[in-house]
Amino acid sequence: MDAAAATAALAGLFVTSFVIGLSGAVMPGTVLAVTILHSARLGFKAGPLVILGHAILEGSLVVALVLGLGGVLNQPLVSGAIGGAGSLILLWMAWGMLRSLPGLKLDLELGAAAAPGRKSNAAPVRDGLLLSLANPYFLLWWATVGLGLITMTMRMGLGAWALLIFYAGHISADLAWYSLVSLLVTKGRRWLSDRLHRRVVGACALCLLGFGVYFGVFAWRQLWGAD
Repeated sequence: MDAAAATAALAGLFVTSFVIGLSGAVMPGTVLAVTILHSARLGFKAGPLVILGHAILEGSLVVALVLGLGGVLNQPLVSGAIGGAGSLILLWMAWGMLRSLPGLKLDLELGAAAAPGRKSNAAPVRDGLLLSLANPYFLLWWATVGLGLITMTMRMGLGAWALLIFYAGHISADLAWYSLVSLLVTKGRRWLSDRLHRRVVGACALCLLGFGVYFGVFAWRQLWGAD
């Protein structure tokens, strides 16, 4: 692969990882709730601090997956099975996101009552790590979709650069979204209505549908060509 093709492949990997990561980040959950609570105390920096804890966990998980499964992931039967599982999970996620749209609300007033208290930078980092670890959906995502992305990344033949770009794209999505949430809590929620939030989630759901199909095609090719 020449330099231009490698650059294009890495750029495509970053965008893919960012969009899939954003699709998970924008859905309400415990990490969003704790980001709102800490933002009421600490202001804008709470979002990046929460994601720092989240990033430490995800980075460790990526390294563990690669070190323990690198050789196995290159086997077509294994990569095809992982890709197929990832495809099903992505399609299931997209359906769930689309189904939730009519009643979806982003409650940025959650942290108002919790504003008083000691302002510790360590607390959001700790909560970002522990709440991610305690979330079974997080572990399910990495066991299927995340592992599928790592598998395809390793098969690009670009070595550590591809894994670094994959991780950078994924964590950039989390950082961008939760930084925005902290900014909105700090400056006021008038800039992000429930309607706009639903549109963002709907657009991400459509992207997940596309990536789910892509994962399915990847899995089919790997399994069909396997011995």
